[in-house]
Amino acid sequence: MRIEEDIKLGFKDVLIRPKRSILKSRAQVDLIRNFSFKYSEYIWSGIPIIASNMDTIGTFEMVKSLSNFNILTAVHKYYSLEHWKDFIRTSSKFILNHVIVSIGTSNEDFLKIKKIFLLSPEIKYICIDVANGYSEHVITFLKLIRNFFIDKIICAGNVVTGEMVEELILSGADIVKVGIGPGSVCTTRVKTGVGYPQLSAIIECADAAHGLGGHIISDGGCTVSGDIAKAFGGGADFVMLGGMLSGHKECSGKIIKDKSNKYMLFYGMSSMSAMKRYEGKIAGYRASEGKTVKIPFRGYIKNTIRDILGGLRSSCTYIGAEKLKELTKRTTFIRVTEQENRIFNVFKTE
Repeated sequence: MRIEEDIKLGFKDVLIRPKRSILKSRAQVDLIRNFSFKYSEYIWSGIPIIASNMDTIGTFEMVKSLSNFNILTAVHKYYSLEHWKDFIRTSSKFILNHVIVSIGTSNEDFLKIKKIFLLSPEIKYICIDVANGYSEHVITFLKLIRNFFIDKIICAGNVVTGEMVEELILSGADIVKVGIGPGSVCTTRVKTGVGYPQLSAIIECADAAHGLGGHIISDGGCTVSGDIAKAFGGGADFVMLGGMLSGHKECSGKIIKDKSNKYMLFYGMSSMSAMKRYEGKIAGYRASEGKTVKIPFRGYIKNTIRDILGGLRSSCTYIGAEKLKELTKRTTFIRVTEQENRIFNVFKTE
């Protein structure tokens, strides 16, 4: 046993210090990024935000809506092959270019993804979706996927430490997903005592990945657009969102009516709700590591996305970043004990 004494930080622990800027308007900020990859020869261009592969978020409907903003969606792994056939048959090339296919690490997953990729050459992204990326089984499966899909962009995770980021990249990952326990409906940290503050995880993992020509996705912990800016400021190449995109028409959660209000159920993928839905029960050796919540129904996703992107553009103007690419090198974090004056929050009307 040992104790690391250096302080680890989450988004709530810092603010970004403003800097002088020559930008006259938020409209001047360019949020588009272009990435090349360590293994794949594809060049990616778009806004580096990804809708999470949670089953209520990573839907085909979400792909169609977010592709209009040049944003990726990690489609959840529970769609059948027939669902994929229907989606691909009715979708244009532009929409398919915004799809990430999520899979587990079983033999059945490997067989399924081979069939999915035979349906269209336009699908280019794979996400190996596991909660614990420290397993040797994940490394073995990643090598299998890389050897079979030589030209695809492969993401693997989740991890939170530099040495494991390096291991995944050297084993075939172009992108590593970073985050254990920060999600809005994740209870891993309280159930297991395991985790890592998200901002420090981003900073340390980005350093490790970029040194090897890889990239990282910050997965979890963002509750407001300012957190997304902090993730990019800390070195994240992509930011994955779950809770911030929940409760919308494009989600697959069950809508509940309560008097004159509408709500949508949102749950973690290790929650009792998810395990009962896909496995029929909770296995005797497992505990639920997620919760189920009732989110006010928020209509179409486009309004939320516009608000998020507006906040991100504003972040860039405060520190003089004309392009999102410049955000990291212009970011100085300051430690704080307060984020927001909440005195009138109880009286909020919108």
